[in-house]
Amino acid sequence: MLTELWNDAAGGFHPVSASDFLPHSRLHEIQLRRLRAVITRAYDAVELFRQRMNERGLTPAAIRSLTDLQHVPFMVKTDLRDTYPFGLFASPMSEIVRLHASSGTTGKPIVVAYTREDVNVWAEVMTRTFAACGLHRGDILQNAFGYGLFTGGLGAHYGAEALGATVIPISGGNTDRQIMLLRDFNVTALCCTPSYFTYLIERAIELGADLRELPLKVGIFGAEPWSEGMRSHIENTAAIKAYDIYGLSEIIGPGVASECEAQHGLHIFEDHFYPEIIDPDTGAVLPDGSEGELVLTTLSKKAMPVIRYRTRDITTLMTEPCTCGRTLRRIRRIGRRSDDMMIIRGVNVYPSQIEAALLTVKGTVPHYQIILTREQGLDQLAIEVEVTPELFSDEIRALEIVRTRLSQAIERIINIRAEVRLVEPHTIARSEGKAKRVIDRRNQ
Repeated sequence: MLTELWNDAAGGFHPVSASDFLPHSRLHEIQLRRLRAVITRAYDAVELFRQRMNERGLTPAAIRSLTDLQHVPFMVKTDLRDTYPFGLFASPMSEIVRLHASSGTTGKPIVVAYTREDVNVWAEVMTRTFAACGLHRGDILQNAFGYGLFTGGLGAHYGAEALGATVIPISGGNTDRQIMLLRDFNVTALCCTPSYFTYLIERAIELGADLRELPLKVGIFGAEPWSEGMRSHIENTAAIKAYDIYGLSEIIGPGVASECEAQHGLHIFEDHFYPEIIDPDTGAVLPDGSEGELVLTTLSKKAMPVIRYRTRDITTLMTEPCTCGRTLRRIRRIGRRSDDMMIIRGVNVYPSQIEAALLTVKGTVPHYQIILTREQGLDQLAIEVEVTPELFSDEIRALEIVRTRLSQAIERIINIRAEVRLVEPHTIARSEGKAKRVIDRRNQ
């Protein structure tokens, strides 16, 4: 339960879940019991899972320890599309109380389902998320994650209400109103994508509003990778603490993992989501501390169990204990995905590397696009970067100095020379959700 422990030593009610501090032996007992139950549920009710288990000569009885999970077949995103819409459900529709879905812009949407128990677990892990980020009863949370079929808005909403916070369900967009409500409603916390918050900062400056003078103290950001440089920009310009959270619609939505106040890795709520790190090429399980692809198994999902789901996110299960005292393992912040890798002239390049380089140079703002083209069979990399209004109105020599520094910073990190194009403020389209960073025109 979420209210098992309450600590008012800080001068107010601050929720702490006992599940975050379980002894490892007790946590492993819970994980194994739930793992065996969810494997059995999926085997009995999901044809695709049962077929793949049978092909390997496996039955639920083969799962006698947590390490036995490595013998179970993986699930990938195409499995959800191939079984559209309800082929992975393990509960009858009469027990399903919620459906969410992806936008389906690249084909059939991914559909995910929840029973009443699943919704309660979702609210629980989101409450633990907000508590880990320092929120408590009495906070006022402006929820700028999108509501609707996207899982972000409602997931955060129910968790914040269960925490005892006041929720403003504004959803994404309408940026001027967002700024007005931040001021007029004395908002203390806000959640959205980090790229949208950078736009909110920019728009606030244009409107003459100084976010540093508002009661806002915490930003909770997820749904896209973002760098430490982006965190520094947000914290310095808005005078808040910026926390990273992690989730996937396929698993539950937001609430799979969260930073705590130490801001050093994200605690996985592994009593509900069992993590593995694998070699993305061979599929072999790697020991904690190794970098690889994150694989997740839902331990308590009823409507749609997801077993050994390949997230494509590259990270590490950290080995050192956290100063907050939580016994849940942490993953290093997600900076890249195996499927967002760009291969340019034989070199592996990730958007997060380019963002990290850009944010080391003063005079730019964190709005950029990566444009890939091909000329005479050779890949070309161009990066459009917005500069500050002050720099854009400065002399040409100052712009050239910044352009040269950016080019050098990028080449140091990715070992490829890129064409850097400095563009005036507001040239690059802003996003109310996930930012579109890469435009690939190589096959046009």
